Amino acid sequence: MKAISLAYHDVTDRPACAVADPRVLYKLDRESFHNHILSIHQQARSVSVRCIRHFGQWEEDVVPVFLTFDDGELGAYTHVAEELEKYGWRGHFFITTDWIGQTGFLNRWQIRELRQRGHVIGSHSCSHPERMSELSCEALKTEWSQSCAILSDILSEKTRVASVPGGYYSRKVGVAAAAAGIEVLFTSEATSAVFVLDGCLVLGRYFIQMHTPSAVSGAIAAGRIWPRWSQTVVWKAKKPVKTLAGRGYSTIRSFLISKILARI
Repeated sequence: MKAISLAYHDVTDRPACAVADPRVLYKLDRESFHNHILSIHQQARSVSVRCIRHFGQWEEDVVPVFLTFDDGELGAYTHVAEELEKYGWRGHFFITTDWIGQTGFLNRWQIRELRQRGHVIGSHSCSHPERMSELSCEALKTEWSQSCAILSDILSEKTRVASVPGGYYSRKVGVAAAAAGIEVLFTSEATSAVFVLDGCLVLGRYFIQMHTPSAVSGAIAAGRIWPRWSQTVVWKAKKPVKTLAGRGYSTIRSFLISKILARI
């Protein structure tokens, strides 16, 4: 099986600030996001995992396109949902539950309304660990099970979808997610390949940043090779660097991002 999943974060009217916060690099303004969705619409059709037969399973010859949004920031409610609904599409909003109700993040009422409008609500862990793959099995169990329990309480339904925060996926992370009842797990791996781990479908994603041209999103959604291959190459190159740099990788990344933002 294959699937094409695009990973967005926040959409905001506020201009990005030149700060060393990695999340800033993934913030799109409203006009840019509109152009991205228009480009995707011109070349592909997005679907929801809830629309797929047997909840997340599909025929071998079908390549669905999923649009995902990490962290649970306010733009999901104020901008994203309405833009997707223009085309009858629904998004997958992954919530960091410790941040619910904080400034700039969704509150419980907004999460509930997004679900009532047909969007998929999933877990993005409790605390958004910096390096999730380094957590103990017990800590992973807590991150997944407690975040799912909080969302299930808000929505009055079982939470069965999640995405891995920070790009640090490992088999241990996937096993813990499956044990917590998660049936569909999105990672940060730049791949269209899908595999099953302990009954949980694991899908990669192609990430969109503030400088990504809207045409690239459309091309990825259409299944074109080049934009997907280029992300895959970068991802594979980063993996050993992240391993070798250890916790210093985040410091290096923040420094580089601050330099990039200073030029915008």
